[in-house]
Amino acid sequence: VQLQASGGGLVQPGGSLRLSCAASVRTFRTYSMGWFRQAPGNEREFVAASKGNGGSTTYGDPVKGRFTISRDNAKNTVYLQMNNLNAGDTAVYYCAAGNRLISSTLRYPNAYDYWGQGTLVTVSS
Repeated sequence: VQLQASGGGLVQPGGSLRLSCAASVRTFRTYSMGWFRQAPGNEREFVAASKGNGGSTTYGDPVKGRFTISRDNAKNTVYLQMNNLNAGDTAVYYCAAGNRLISSTLRYPNAYDYWGQGTLVTVSS
């Protein structure tokens, strides 16, 4: 499984970005997909996840109400819509894929089997 993340860039505070992550796998719909981020000097932080097979979505507390994860199983792609961005959202964003994840593990990086290369999001005026 290969994951290709894209969509990062420089955005002003209060602005929006949409990240995409394309997966090269035939059974994409069965995979749980997650977004994580890592700022310099910080540990990798859970952002959002979409459970496979039509399961639910879940979000990290810092992004609730501002970010939305969605997926298009026909395109093997997961998205992260990020609104009302602030400086604290500046980080490298990674997408991850895992098969047969249970809901309680979605926010833990070690639960995922595959990772994309990361895309940098910088929020600055």
